Amino acid sequence: MSRRRNPEIPAPETASRADGSDGGERAKAVGLVSGGLDSTLAAEMMSRQGMDVTGLYFSTGFCKTDHRRAVQRAKDRDPERLRNEALRAGAEGGFPVEIVDVSEEYLQEVVLHPKHGYGQHINPCIDCRIFMLRKAKDYADAIGAETVFTGEVIGQRPFSQYRSALRLIEEQSGLEGRLLRPLSAKHLDPTRAESEGRLDRESLGELNGRSRRGQEQLAQDYGIGSFPQPSGGCCFLADATYARRFKELIAHLGKDGIDREQVLLLKVGRQFRLSVRAKLHVGREEAENRFLHRFAPGRWTVEAVGIEGPLGIVGGDPDDADLETAAAIIARYADRDRPEVKVALCRYLPAASRTHPVPEDTDADESDDAREKLLLAERRVVQAVALDPLSLEKMRL
Repeated sequence: MSRRRNPEIPAPETASRADGSDGGERAKAVGLVSGGLDSTLAAEMMSRQGMDVTGLYFSTGFCKTDHRRAVQRAKDRDPERLRNEALRAGAEGGFPVEIVDVSEEYLQEVVLHPKHGYGQHINPCIDCRIFMLRKAKDYADAIGAETVFTGEVIGQRPFSQYRSALRLIEEQSGLEGRLLRPLSAKHLDPTRAESEGRLDRESLGELNGRSRRGQEQLAQDYGIGSFPQPSGGCCFLADATYARRFKELIAHLGKDGIDREQVLLLKVGRQFRLSVRAKLHVGREEAENRFLHRFAPGRWTVEAVGIEGPLGIVGGDPDDADLETAAAIIARYADRDRPEVKVALCRYLPAASRTHPVPEDTDADESDDAREKLLLAERRVVQAVALDPLSLEKMRL
């Protein structure tokens, strides 16, 4: 859906130097754009200053929408739940958005080793902002853009959007004098572009605090009617269940023993700690079963034979006792009419070469014969008695 500017709110006359009407090129601005309301408003505000805006969306591997798009569960097939909001915002706002995959670097530098600590869960918000803004600075320098902007609002988030944190982020990102928070600009020191007249400070915002009324009014004034409802729930790192599982994984493997596949698997299905050596992931529906099967190379799979039931993936280095427990858990969730069922345990050889170690994309092979393409190393069929509910809950993560 295209968006028309509200004709009653003209772009400021003083933006002529930025929009090229004085004979020069339009000034360029690079922004962190998630597609949420704040970043959408910030990009619109910069466009109204006559700036040539480019949005950057950094794919970190921890976005819930990206994960829903990859798994394709039945309840998530609404296109609005699966769309990339940054691309939508760019299409409707008339500016390009670049998607940049930083997942490997982000995991190691930001998530596992944050210099400024975590928020309430395992959300390293300050380090995250510094990391992304350094990347944005490099991009801005490469295309000749002076200003880098974000949709941050002073006082909106307790860990990363108070005055001293905003100042720290600006300093450590190397963007002193260049980093603009348009929505709260009048509460902050002016950038060089404002001080030197290339941006009209009076046309920038003065929002602050956690209320959304100012943003909603501004969206109405700008004619912006399409945006996701603010919930703060897009990032797995701020999710209590995911954080608990992540901390449990660190406790068993240490930070240096964690890779991208293990981090991705934390998002999927029911999870159980079998022993200090191994854990089990169990699909909750067919879409999750298909997704989990992408991780079969190098692992054991566990499935009931001859009856409906979930797929289990065993990670780590399981012994025979771990595999017996995994079979008993699968038996518990199988569609059975007796306590004991046949369960197949299959161990597949690791993939010889995998260019994308994290298969969280919709181009992965999900055909019915995909399993035949795996290299089977060992197969066992056992009679498993469904694990009792009390033991099951003690192992649940």
